[in-house]
Amino acid sequence: MAERCQRCQVLPYVADEPKQLFCVFPLDVIKEKFKNFLREHGCEFLDEGEFLGFEVESLKSFIAKLTNSGIFSNVEYNDIHCVVLDRNVPLTISAFKSLKPLSTWTALVEAEEYLEMLSDGRLTVYFQPVIDVRKHKVVGFELLARGVGKDGSIVPPSQLFESAKKTDTLFYLDRACREVAVKMAAVKKLNNYMIFINFTPTAIYDPQFCLKDTVEWATQLHLDPKNLVFEVVESEKVEDLRHLKSILDYYRSKGFRVALDDVGSGYSNLNVIVELKPDIIKIDREIIRNVHEDKVKSAVLEALVKIARDSGIGVLAEGVETLEEFDFIKDKVDLAQGYLFGKPTPEPVRVVNI
Repeated sequence: MAERCQRCQVLPYVADEPKQLFCVFPLDVIKEKFKNFLREHGCEFLDEGEFLGFEVESLKSFIAKLTNSGIFSNVEYNDIHCVVLDRNVPLTISAFKSLKPLSTWTALVEAEEYLEMLSDGRLTVYFQPVIDVRKHKVVGFELLARGVGKDGSIVPPSQLFESAKKTDTLFYLDRACREVAVKMAAVKKLNNYMIFINFTPTAIYDPQFCLKDTVEWATQLHLDPKNLVFEVVESEKVEDLRHLKSILDYYRSKGFRVALDDVGSGYSNLNVIVELKPDIIKIDREIIRNVHEDKVKSAVLEALVKIARDSGIGVLAEGVETLEEFDFIKDKVDLAQGYLFGKPTPEPVRVVNI
């Protein structure tokens, strides 16, 4: 489990205590609906034209009542913006810099269990083996984050990241996942294996600031940097190539390797591979699925492999599930990963039968 991190102590949350709210509305008609809601619930308010100010005894209860009332659509929740202050704290112009959509506050209430999980460090990783196709042996693992419920149940990553996006906490989740992955790699004594760890580019606004902890964890735990491979998180699209390149360059400057995930799907522009020059590309599972029976898929695979070879880039095939797929790709790629070799498990499986 990840230790409670200092950054997670400033996670946003909806307090069950008195607060002041100052709301800004896109349209007067929406503002009038909000005022009617306040009147119905006995809330006095201050209408200053630019904003509506009022106090509530319990922010959490107020947000829950507002959500359950159904008076606003999802679009309206996104359009209404709020500043939340402690009672008796004066409203200043600078306070409006922290305006958040009302939808964020409602999401925070709905995601209370997720936020507690993140704040408490209740995260773990599952290990999926990575195979050297020529040696037929396990040479690495992808470490996949999972949440842990209070009852010990496992929360899938899709649910975690959906909650993170809704609550604007992607930075915190991404950092916590990297932390638990690096630490579990040390706990499981994987220093002689390649360790694949996902990261989310949109959560990293400044590589030197956001990633320095990752470097420190690896150093303190005596993990060999060259065995750590940081890969762009699954399904993440490249929108700001310069920003992504700065992240990859930072990782490389510290001795780590980098990988592009899902190549052939989100990375539709093949020039991206050449420009970023990752150490490894991971061929998307949709290309690998039944590739031995599909001429178009096999042609795409051949093209990607050629670009990689010409650029000195290693190739990993994802989603290998059948012997037929493995037989087809084993002379073309360097590494493989998929259910044929093993599903993600709580403990690393170091020997597999092919």
